[in-house]
Amino acid sequence: MFKKILIANRGEIALRVVRAAREMGVATVAVHSTADADAMHVRMADESICIGPAPGSQSYLSIPAIISACEISGAEAIHPGYGFLSENAQFVQIVQDHDLTFIGPTADHIRVMGDKITAKETMKNLGVPVVPGSEGGVPDLEAAQALGDEMGYPVIVKATAGGGGRGMKLARTAADMANAFRTARSEAKAAFGNDEVYIEKYLGRPRHIEVQVFGDGKGNAVHLGERDCSLQRRHQKVFEEAPGPAITPEQRAEIGRTCAEAVAAINYAGAGTIEFLCEDGNFYFIEMNTRLQVEHPVTEAIFGVDLVREQIRVAAGYPMSFAQDDLTINGHAIEVRINAEKLPNFSPSPGRITQYHAPGGLGVRMDSALYDGYSIPPYYDSLIGKLIVHGRDRREALARLHRCLGEIIVDGVDTTIPLFRALVEEQDIQTGDYTIHWLEKWLEENLQG
Repeated sequence: MFKKILIANRGEIALRVVRAAREMGVATVAVHSTADADAMHVRMADESICIGPAPGSQSYLSIPAIISACEISGAEAIHPGYGFLSENAQFVQIVQDHDLTFIGPTADHIRVMGDKITAKETMKNLGVPVVPGSEGGVPDLEAAQALGDEMGYPVIVKATAGGGGRGMKLARTAADMANAFRTARSEAKAAFGNDEVYIEKYLGRPRHIEVQVFGDGKGNAVHLGERDCSLQRRHQKVFEEAPGPAITPEQRAEIGRTCAEAVAAINYAGAGTIEFLCEDGNFYFIEMNTRLQVEHPVTEAIFGVDLVREQIRVAAGYPMSFAQDDLTINGHAIEVRINAEKLPNFSPSPGRITQYHAPGGLGVRMDSALYDGYSIPPYYDSLIGKLIVHGRDRREALARLHRCLGEIIVDGVDTTIPLFRALVEEQDIQTGDYTIHWLEKWLEENLQG
């Protein structure tokens, strides 16, 4: 086992890794920007090293600074968390070139899954169902129009190197294709430096379902059920639950087995998530995230496993501590992402926390790096906490979430807590009857500002 690991991240996920490592007897090194000198992950880690000024490009995204911090501290491995460099294949290769261990998959796996066209082809060849669409990048508007006519509208034009909803445009009819194609290419070029796009059939009422997988890098892999992440705003998840309220045990077993076999076949190592659009009981692959997900705690809650601990174990060469037959779903879990944002426009709301009180009680987990007096810097993602509740069933989990949203206090900044207090009162949320389009429509009707 490693004696010391470095955490190349910040905020609640850095704190999450610190806690898992400490339970394993592994020392931790926190890196931080000048803006995060007083951050909780810095306070809680065994050591800390400042790696640059406030902007992420000069600190948390600075590969030389992070490698230097490993050399200074003697850390043997790097946990990337999520975001920042967690899916940067070049970073993984550099880590390995410096005789360090990356706690995650190989650079090749990240590279393959980071390109959506290659990922789709790889998964299709491994037997994973995919959305009907172009075989690869679409070279020009004429080809795009021909594909649209062949598949039938509506279709969606997507950036090959895309993410977060950028470089993604809907063409409802043939008349929309020219504008959608040109706009998607322009956005893709500006955001990713790559204007290649591909085309997929647009599904009208799908749910966003993702399957948690875990491999040991030696041909063994398991799945840990699915999460329903359909409640999204601008393609960003805000509310996640497991198991999915619309997935049957038979569907879960089939798609889970398919995903586990796929990642086992490529000797995948560590945690990964295979994301699908699901409509009328059919699953369509959209992408694979080769890292820990923000919403991993709901999976941990229903299976009783520590995914970060497992990541560290496998990276150190140990076998997985569980097999597929050991994994049984227990109850239901829900997570809401609490952001420092001002409603109704969701504008960032950095500032000083004047009072913070986390909810508690049976089945409650609060993953946050907040504390009284902490100043949220304006330079990073607005996520400030994740409230996770677990109950014997979905009904109990929702009741627990309702109670916790009445207990939590975050004063000094605006947050999205009022949004969730409103959502848990909605009939569709209580019954689980929603799709990926539900929240956007609800926001238009209820939070117009």
